[in-house]
Amino acid sequence: METLTLAAGPPSAPDTGDTAWLLAATALVLLMTPGLALFYGGMVRAKSVLNMLMMSFVAIALVTVVWLACGYSLAFGDDAFGGLIGSLGHAGMAGIGPDSTHGTVPTLLFATFQLTFAIITAALISGAVADRAKFSAWLVFVPLWALLVYVPVAHWVWGPGGWILDSLGALDFAGGLPVEITSGASGLALCLVLGPRLGFKKDAMRPHNLPMVVLGAGLLWFGWFGFNAGSALGANGLAAASFLNTLAAGCTGLLGWLFVEQRRDGHPTTLGAASGAVAGLVAITPACGTVSLLGALVVGLAAGVVCSYAVGWKFRFGYDDSLDVVGVHLVGGVVGTVLIGVFATAELTGGTDGLAHGGGFGQLGRQLVAVAAVGAYAFSVTYGVGKLIDRFLGFRAEEEHERTGLDLTVHAETAYDHGVLGHGAPVSASVASATSAPTDRKVKPQS
Repeated sequence: METLTLAAGPPSAPDTGDTAWLLAATALVLLMTPGLALFYGGMVRAKSVLNMLMMSFVAIALVTVVWLACGYSLAFGDDAFGGLIGSLGHAGMAGIGPDSTHGTVPTLLFATFQLTFAIITAALISGAVADRAKFSAWLVFVPLWALLVYVPVAHWVWGPGGWILDSLGALDFAGGLPVEITSGASGLALCLVLGPRLGFKKDAMRPHNLPMVVLGAGLLWFGWFGFNAGSALGANGLAAASFLNTLAAGCTGLLGWLFVEQRRDGHPTTLGAASGAVAGLVAITPACGTVSLLGALVVGLAAGVVCSYAVGWKFRFGYDDSLDVVGVHLVGGVVGTVLIGVFATAELTGGTDGLAHGGGFGQLGRQLVAVAAVGAYAFSVTYGVGKLIDRFLGFRAEEEHERTGLDLTVHAETAYDHGVLGHGAPVSASVASATSAPTDRKVKPQS
């Protein structure tokens, strides 16, 4: 993402073409969160669909309030503490009006564009703890996490004076570090705090609706063009290159995943196709504005292959990452961010070449340092926040609720009954009244 100096006044009129494109890109990125809700909703068992939808949708509201109150100012305000965090000079969007500009676009639009990034990053984490997190605890976790994890990392990578950009010199065009690696590392921390689902490694936990998964993946892919090409902050050649690189990497990610499935399991799967496309898109996110088309094809392919193996690590190491946030977003984010150090081209970066273009090992080393620092920070802070919430509020759903399904025990959708059940009706009454309450069946794994 291009880093431009925040201007609170009106030094120049916004460029209409750039503004029009960023308006469209912002809407595209916001659509990604409902797309994620469908993607996750189709991947879980039937008894948890509404819960997954709600965890994504409520993140839109929670993160928006936090971002407008102080998140944007701390992330993109003038540096206040050695490259670690911004100032509160624009808390509540103070000093920013319709005439304020950020480069060639209105500052209010830039802030909204960045808000959509923060929203989907928080929502991504929900996939790691699907089926078993208390919704009330999630309502507390999201705003705390946005302020303590996402906002500082966004400042490090994109904010004025951020240490990763200015001091370290690592590159990240559209969010490998603040979005993919933070969500993946945080998902790992949170699934360790909550522990595995009941029946993990024993019961079949198959996606209940694969067409819904594919629809969600398609909406994510559609929105990703705004995510990546919008990060050029203008209707220009860099946006066009990022757009094409995004398409290319998504395609090779899909093909790479299917290739592994064919060789390993003897058949390519629908879930594999959707997951492979997402893996390729994840990996190209940091690299889309820094690598050539050939580099993008390789980045996507590498992510599709590596992530297809990484999703199985949870069974080997015993952490229950329900919907593969670690295997796809953390691992894919690491692949894409590190490979910038290999495939970066001066034509796009403005002077920095990667190893494959004669740039030596310097940039590769900087990318590795950035990945390690962000991953460690996101994991440790999220683990601490999760433990505190678990101690004082309880983060894990009650066993009975988890067995029955959070859709009925937490959300219940009594709005359809218009008061027939009554808001005070016990959970058991709601469950008994459901004529088609989903049940889990233990399925003997096929050899």
